[in-house]
Amino acid sequence: MRLDMPFISVVIPCYNEVRFVEQVFQNVLEQDYPSERIEVIFSDGMSDDGTRDTLHALAEKNNLLRVIDNPNRYVPSALNLAIRSSKGDIVVRLDAHSEYPSNYLSALIKAMLEHPIENVGGVWDTQPGADTDEARAIVLATSHPLGIGNASYRLGGSKERLVDTVPFGCFKRSLFDRIGLFDEDLIRNQDDEFNGRIIRSGGKILLLPELKIKYYARDTRKKLSRMFFQYGQFKPLVNLKLGAPATIRQFVPPIFVLVWTLSFVFSFFTPLAFAGFATITSVYLLSICLVSARLAGVQKPSLMMETIITFPTIHFSYGIGYISGLYRYTLLKSHLKANRPTVNTSR
Repeated sequence: MRLDMPFISVVIPCYNEVRFVEQVFQNVLEQDYPSERIEVIFSDGMSDDGTRDTLHALAEKNNLLRVIDNPNRYVPSALNLAIRSSKGDIVVRLDAHSEYPSNYLSALIKAMLEHPIENVGGVWDTQPGADTDEARAIVLATSHPLGIGNASYRLGGSKERLVDTVPFGCFKRSLFDRIGLFDEDLIRNQDDEFNGRIIRSGGKILLLPELKIKYYARDTRKKLSRMFFQYGQFKPLVNLKLGAPATIRQFVPPIFVLVWTLSFVFSFFTPLAFAGFATITSVYLLSICLVSARLAGVQKPSLMMETIITFPTIHFSYGIGYISGLYRYTLLKSHLKANRPTVNTSR
C-alpha cells in the first residue's frame, strides 16, 4: 500500500440512477490509483427506481463504498453531505452519467500535487444519450461554439490551461475549510458559483485536455430545453452571490432573445423594425444552417435538420431562463424567501 499517496474521497450525487450507478462504481474499481487510498460515497436523493437496492448490494460486496441519504434530493446538498462525511485529503466529484479513463484519479492527483491550483478536471467527450438522430444532434450542438460559446471543457484543446470551470472537480479538503461548501440555494449552477469563489479568493482552476470523460448528453430536446432553461434561470442568482458575472458568454443568449423579441414586436409598427427583425432572423437562420450542414453533412438530411432545430432550442431555452431568473432573483428576490422553489432536475 502506498501510504505516501493522498487518501481520496470520491463523492457521487445520484437520484434515480439505477442504469448508471453500477457502471460508475466499476469505473472507480478499475482506476490505477491504489484502492487502499480510496473511499467512494454515493449521496442518494431517496431514489425510488431501484438505485438504493443496487447501491446497498454493491456496498455489501465492497467496503470501499458507502451510501448516505440526501433527503433534499438536490445536487448541492448531496455534495455537502458527502463531503462532511468523507475522510479524504482530496475530494473528487464524479457524475453517474459519465465514464472515466482508468488513469482519471491518478492524473487529477498528479496535477493537484504539481501545480498551485485549487481545482482540476478533464474535458467532456460528449456521447449521444440514445441511438437517434435527435440525440446525435444534441451532441453536435452542445460540442460547438455556436451552441455553448467558449466553454473549454466542452470544446477540448491541446494544452493544459487555466479556465473558469471544469466538469465535476477535484479539490483539496482545505479548500472547503477556507471558502465553504456548495451553495444549497443553487439547485443548478452550484459548480459555477463555487468555481467563482475559488477564483475570487485567488485560486486557480486547471483543465487537462488529454483527460477525456465520456459524458452522456440528454437524449431529447425536451430534456435539453429544460436543462438549459434552468442553467439560464439560476445564472443571475450566481452573479448576485458572487457580486459579479462569472463569465461574459452567459449574456449572449438573453441579449439575443431580447433583441429578437423586441424587433419582432416593433416590426408590426415600423418598416425599420421589420427590416431589423428580418435581418436578424435571416443571419441567425443562415448561420445555424451552415454550421449544421458542416457538422452533420448534407448527405444526412435528417441529422442536419435535427441539428438545425437543436441550436435555437439551446439559445432560446437559456435566454428565456436567464430573463426569468433576472425577474425572479433581482426584482422579486425570491432567493431571500424561506421556501425554495421545486425544480425538476432529473433526466
